[in-house]
Amino acid sequence: MGSFFEDRILVIANMHGKERVIAPVLEAALGVSCIVPENFDTDQFGTFSGEIERFQNPLETLKAKCNLGFELTGCDLVIATEGSFGAHPDLPFCAAHDELILLMDFKNNVSFSARILTTETNFQGKKIRSEEELIAFGESIDFPNQAIILRNEEQSMLYLKKGINDWDELLTAFRVCMRRHDNVFVETDMRAMHNPLRMKQIEQLTLKLMAQLKVLCPSCEMPGYGVTSVLPGLPCWICETPTSSVLKHVLTCTACQHQEEVYFPNGRQTEEPTFCPACNP
Repeated sequence: MGSFFEDRILVIANMHGKERVIAPVLEAALGVSCIVPENFDTDQFGTFSGEIERFQNPLETLKAKCNLGFELTGCDLVIATEGSFGAHPDLPFCAAHDELILLMDFKNNVSFSARILTTETNFQGKKIRSEEELIAFGESIDFPNQAIILRNEEQSMLYLKKGINDWDELLTAFRVCMRRHDNVFVETDMRAMHNPLRMKQIEQLTLKLMAQLKVLCPSCEMPGYGVTSVLPGLPCWICETPTSSVLKHVLTCTACQHQEEVYFPNGRQTEEPTFCPACNP
């Protein structure tokens, strides 16, 4: 893996300080030199606070970021991450952090990606009416290490103050907003440089991508050979009805498209009838 990337310049396409956790991992694992483009504006692709809507899905947004990094610098190795926050798709009433990372190699016309979906997030917001409620919210999210966004109403732009990380500034903003609008909505700032918990997840995601790159394609020896599809259908051990449990993984090379199927990746060839739609409808 090292010789494939070694001594190349790698652009970290971001404006929110992600290079603090991404660059050390990449430089140690790949032997690259990381740079961040000057005046690189990722807000044009969408903002968490809603001033600019994200019109593309996360993967297309990442491709746009990487393409812009390539256009601005001429460097043919570019990486970017994109985060999404909201309700967990499988766990009711749980907030989720979904982060995607994409490494695009324009020289070799290949790309590599990884994803983290976790409930380890402080994504939250609430309407408040008093300084006591504001202080309690701040203490609950580790403010001022974790920054705050304050506005008059959820998703409103009439009064919007971002990146607050000082108690005096926070209380002043609250008083101004209450005086003008008689209402305040407070929320966690999810931008990476203001969100230590998200920054930690970005670091873990970068490490996950590096682990994937260590696996070489058995056909062309391109890094990043790994699972591209997870297919259900593990049979019930009593009636052999297919269940929703994993039957096989499909591994694919992003370069030569070599592919193989690995059956029973979790070490089990049958599933318990408890999880069978026929035995336990």
